[in-house]
Amino acid sequence: MNPKPLLLIDVDGPLNPYAAKAQRRPEGYRTHRMRPTGWTGAESAKPLRVWLNPDHGAELLALAEAYELVWATTWKGEANEWIGPHLGLPELPWIEWPRMHGRAPAGTFWKTQYILEYAGERPFAWIDDDISDLDRAYVEQRHPAHALLLRIDERIGLVRADFDALAGWAGQHAGY
Repeated sequence: MNPKPLLLIDVDGPLNPYAAKAQRRPEGYRTHRMRPTGWTGAESAKPLRVWLNPDHGAELLALAEAYELVWATTWKGEANEWIGPHLGLPELPWIEWPRMHGRAPAGTFWKTQYILEYAGERPFAWIDDDISDLDRAYVEQRHPAHALLLRIDERIGLVRADFDALAGWAGQHAGY
């Protein structure tokens, strides 16, 4: 039997709707203050505001029956320290980006080429707020297995329809 498809999870946008109005936290989200590595320098700098919805942890754990969950975020392994515990998630593997925020082929998002490297020949679903049609076309042309690239609105974060789409896609590609 083949391994489960990957579910590649970005933090900022899908789990943390950072672009929502600054003084209006989306419904169901709780405010957390964090100081991950590299957060704007000085110790006196205000901690990073992160909005997380604890219900998303249960939703992701339910999807873990069909997927192997992986952090695909600039938080890298620190997502296990700062994000996962607030959502009730176990420690997850993460993508160690060879280079962040650099140039990317064919007008794609910088993560896309590394997502394909990480996935190898496995099917995957990827949730991120920076996915475009160029990324979808790039993956379709170069990835040998099924892939779902699900763009999440960074003002809203993950919603019921997104979890339903991920569950439905996994059901269609189980045992690929």
